[in-house]
Amino acid sequence: MTDTKRIAVLGAGGLGRNMAKLLDQKHELRLVAICDKGGYAFDPNGLKSNLIEALAADASVASIPQVGVACADAIGELLKRKDEIDGIFLALPNLPNEFLPSTVERLAKEGFQGVIVDALKRTRAVEMVVRLHDLLAASKITYITGAGATPGLLTAAAALAAQSFIEIESVEIYFGVGIANWDAYKATIREDVAHLEGFSVEKVAAMSDEEIEKELDKRNGILELVNMEHADDVILELAGIVSRDKVKVGGVVDTRSPKKPVSTTMRLTGITFEGKRSTHVFTLGDETSMAANVNGPALGWMKAGFWYHSKALYGVFTSAEVMPRWPK
Repeated sequence: MTDTKRIAVLGAGGLGRNMAKLLDQKHELRLVAICDKGGYAFDPNGLKSNLIEALAADASVASIPQVGVACADAIGELLKRKDEIDGIFLALPNLPNEFLPSTVERLAKEGFQGVIVDALKRTRAVEMVVRLHDLLAASKITYITGAGATPGLLTAAAALAAQSFIEIESVEIYFGVGIANWDAYKATIREDVAHLEGFSVEKVAAMSDEEIEKELDKRNGILELVNMEHADDVILELAGIVSRDKVKVGGVVDTRSPKKPVSTTMRLTGITFEGKRSTHVFTLGDETSMAANVNGPALGWMKAGFWYHSKALYGVFTSAEVMPRWPK
């Protein structure tokens, strides 16, 4: 990839704003657009992250001087400039499950032709995206799903680790996430609350911010998650590596401290061709933030997507099928 690709970020929560900071440090990829429910900001010469960092947590990117535009349909307005956008990172809320897949369908039907990468987490949502393969292929879109940390970085590590074995017995992903404050990652934390016992996607979607905060208060800001509906399972199954029932995902999220409460690990256990059982363990450094482990890999898959797109390879791919490339 020699020319600089123009990137739009849909969603300006914690991940979206941190993606802007990361893109500032890349010269092969340039942020030209970002949007939220209040509007969008667009600059073909590049949007600098300091403009976004200067905003209050609850302020819309539409309020950025000179380049911000307030509107009720930011995605629709950006699609009018689709020819000025090469790639899209979806940092939109994953609730309800249908929201992001329906947005993807809209992008295809309204004529976007380029690369799209998501950081979807829920199995059902990824399954909905996978079913859009034929539409996206016909629309000349290269789409990589589950391209964050988990699914994403850890799923790809499992796919690589599996090569040592002739039979995979289990994949266990256990993550630790530290978040400085819930205001910066409301959508992400809502998704995690939906995994708790007694909660569902539908229930959490109907809860107010105040109700979510009360739930966090009851748990001292700590969310302990077990047997999550996480798309690592369907992604590894689609790749032919292991059946989804053998994939387990859980973790601990501290919504009041940026320090990870536990280390993030992927453990894959299998049987070698000599008949020996062994476990490969992949551990993320505790100093890497959630944003680093989601956004960094997402850009790696974005660059891989551009290579696929240049070879007319269109449709939906997963993070277990594509090796990310390093964007400079």
